[in-house]
Amino acid sequence: MNGGHDLGGMHGLGPVAPEPESAEPVFHADWERRAFALTLACGMLGEWNIDASRHARERQHPAAYLRHSYYENWLAGLETLLVESGLVTADELASGTARGRAPLHAKTAAEAAAIIAHGDPTRLDTGIEPVFSAGDRVRVINDHPAGHTRAPRYARGRTGTINRLHGAHVFADENARGNRVGEHLYSVRFEARELWGAAANGRGAVCIDLWEPHLEPA
Repeated sequence: MNGGHDLGGMHGLGPVAPEPESAEPVFHADWERRAFALTLACGMLGEWNIDASRHARERQHPAAYLRHSYYENWLAGLETLLVESGLVTADELASGTARGRAPLHAKTAAEAAAIIAHGDPTRLDTGIEPVFSAGDRVRVINDHPAGHTRAPRYARGRTGTINRLHGAHVFADENARGNRVGEHLYSVRFEARELWGAAANGRGAVCIDLWEPHLEPA
């Protein structure tokens, strides 16, 4: 979906001023640490996946998304998921008081620690050969779905070159809908002027990881 989260290439937002990692704390306040832990703990209930979690944050009103800090957006998404999954009612969320017991199917502490340490495998064997090879010219399909998509808006309709093939991985767009299917994932190189126009630096390029359903032959 197009929303406040997908701002790549838009004007008027000011320069990007990244801080060196040594100057950037992992958490700026204790509540951010707690928000991070709460999000991970609730994710272990198995009621949603990481892509559904991302989409829950994206579904905020754009003004709210832009107003919120990073972990405020995490909390807003978590609240949406808790209510939609039936684990918490809207009244319970507003009052901060539980009024019943929700069925929980949480991971054990050992299982949770293993997932956090190693992640959840995303490779899936589809048994289907990839359509594209390194060097192929491709175009990002100019589609604007209402659901979750990992194809950034600024790249849609643009032409690039397959840089490498990553193999078949869980297709995030479908995974957000609860459909765990695999699609071939590619690194696609786009020249800066293809993305940003004639005024862009002619020596620059951007590589974007895109799944096969995002692409068509150029």
